[in-house]
Amino acid sequence: MKGRCYFSSPVGELVIESDDEKIITLGFLKENKQEELKTSVFDECLTELEEYFYEGRKFFTFPMEFLGTDFQKKVWTELLNIPYGKTISYEELAIRVGNIKSIRAVGLANGQNPIAIVVPCHRVIGKSGDLVGYGGGLDKKIWLLQHEGAMQEQLSLF
Repeated sequence: MKGRCYFSSPVGELVIESDDEKIITLGFLKENKQEELKTSVFDECLTELEEYFYEGRKFFTFPMEFLGTDFQKKVWTELLNIPYGKTISYEELAIRVGNIKSIRAVGLANGQNPIAIVVPCHRVIGKSGDLVGYGGGLDKKIWLLQHEGAMQEQLSLF
């Protein structure tokens, strides 16, 4: 069963979608809200988001599923290995997925991450330390990195 709900976070309204009992989308609301269709997986997801934003949770355990190409899934899975409070470059991410020459493809897959915040694409930065783009907006990326304590590390690069 497909479901949808919303979460008001410090970085804006989030839309969350499920298919069966797995989260398949968590993103920044860009359109008007639609009717909520809650499934049981939302309880765990919403609790963990609340804990992340307000109580220091550093990882997520609710069930999720990636819908994308094999390459995208490989990139998104690797994003889960970036520790809370740390950042890596797109180049490092390309190396981790097995091909340094795939930096552009890695960047594209990173930008198409369907489960924002939880799958921490915000922790990927430019090689020179530039924060570069973020689907939700650079202000949100900065907020998330500051929230996780990664901005101090960022600033020390300059």
